[in-house]
Amino acid sequence: MRTAGGRALRGSVAASGSRAVRRPGWGRRQEQSISLMSVGFLLENPDEALVWRGPKKNALIKQFVSDVAWGQLDYLVVDTPPGTSDEHMATVDALRPYSPLGALVVTTPQAVSVGDVRRELTFCRKTGLQVLGVVENMSGFVCPHCAECTNVFSRGGGEELATLAGVPFLGSVPLDPELCGSLEEGRDFIRDFPKSSAFPALFSIAQKVLSQAPARLS
Repeated sequence: MRTAGGRALRGSVAASGSRAVRRPGWGRRQEQSISLMSVGFLLENPDEALVWRGPKKNALIKQFVSDVAWGQLDYLVVDTPPGTSDEHMATVDALRPYSPLGALVVTTPQAVSVGDVRRELTFCRKTGLQVLGVVENMSGFVCPHCAECTNVFSRGGGEELATLAGVPFLGSVPLDPELCGSLEEGRDFIRDFPKSSAFPALFSIAQKVLSQAPARLS
């Protein structure tokens, strides 16, 4: 589920060209075994700007949680924009009855990003949200010819932040044109790019998250 702030989910799962419609419960998009809902699915025009104040956004987030016909889920993954806004509070409040909850916090290596994410970790602590771990994205560029990793930005910010906060560091994901391309084109990254430099990192991170948050089948 993507909260009210973004519409990029449409393209990343090849879900453009159709909309969710209101039924007894909001109808969600289905891509293979994954159910999807995003504010982008509700718009007639994908380029339309959604100009809503906080209360209306918060009400939509609650509807996404309680009114969507999700069916039986193993996990509900919520993609939120960076920050500690009312949207984040509304998301936590809406999901709290369905505990346990966990936050996967993503940063990039730069000091500015790490500073923002430090505040997000404080938000998690104050709201009683368990931090499953920190992931460092855009962590160097692996040359496709020689496999040498070049740190385009600074390095180690995510791991240092996790150590200072006393939470697990789950791994680093390198910059990868194939990963970016698959997201923009809605392609199956695992199937189409199994030798990508980002694949081992993503697989390892997923395994660590699953070990901390086993699926709830009921």
